[in-house]
Amino acid sequence: MAHAFEVTGEIPAPCEDVYLAWLSSELHTAMTGGEAVVDPVVGGRFSAWGDYIVGMTIELEPFHRIVQSWRTTQFNDDDSDSKIEVTFDPSDTGTFITIRHSNVPDDHLGYENGGWQKSYIDPMRSYFSSK
Repeated sequence: MAHAFEVTGEIPAPCEDVYLAWLSSELHTAMTGGEAVVDPVVGGRFSAWGDYIVGMTIELEPFHRIVQSWRTTQFNDDDSDSKIEVTFDPSDTGTFITIRHSNVPDDHLGYENGGWQKSYIDPMRSYFSSK
């Protein structure tokens, strides 16, 4: 069995900047603090947090939406990849980011219970606030 959830946050930068940073090895690393390697094309592979997370880009809607397969080293061999859909919508102060994470193994509740917030949204907010 698997579950799905959504997390949101506001980032103080234009959608274009946040979208491009997500797809850049250098900027993804800088904005999260975890080493990332990203091939920024549909079908391109990525890794984040020093290979803790790996996956492939499935869909790109420039400056608005990224869909990627996603798994961590904590997934069991028989777990299917999960999927993230990240959307970037303009807000009064920058970008409203929504991360929809689906097909997450039931025993992996940490991603929903603060993992995305601690490892992505909070560091991204700090990174772009300092720009």
